[in-house]
Amino acid sequence: MMHTSSVLAFPPPDAAESAEWLRKKLAYYADAWDVAEDLSRGVSEIVVIDTRSPEAYRAGHICGAVSFPHRTMTAESTASLDRSKVYVTYCDGIGCNGSTKGAWKLASHGFRVKELIGGLDFWRRDNHPLAEGDEPGSWPLAATLPGCGC
Repeated sequence: MMHTSSVLAFPPPDAAESAEWLRKKLAYYADAWDVAEDLSRGVSEIVVIDTRSPEAYRAGHICGAVSFPHRTMTAESTASLDRSKVYVTYCDGIGCNGSTKGAWKLASHGFRVKELIGGLDFWRRDNHPLAEGDEPGSWPLAATLPGCGC
């Protein structure tokens, strides 16, 4: 009895086309490991933006992230941002589109952006450090990056 493949019902593109599409996909997203690694190394070219409400930010956010709710992003409110930086937006997780709305608004105002895959949910799942309160906080010197296995 011959079995048909569900995976191959839609054949994959050739290798070059796959490589180009995947390169583009990686240009739009960052994962928790990559962001944590950059924050732990003090990479200054990125700014992590928490697009949730000030109350959600205060309750717990990525160490070093700036609170900038997507609902408040306008041409005027973004005017003082540094256009040489890459802004990494996040919200609660895959069930929330606040990071997408924030990234869209920033990009619409001429900023380079990436979204954090899985948001704060994946950040917590990977056991990366959090800060509480109204200040961004900084990466704890004693923090080590857990292995992500990828």
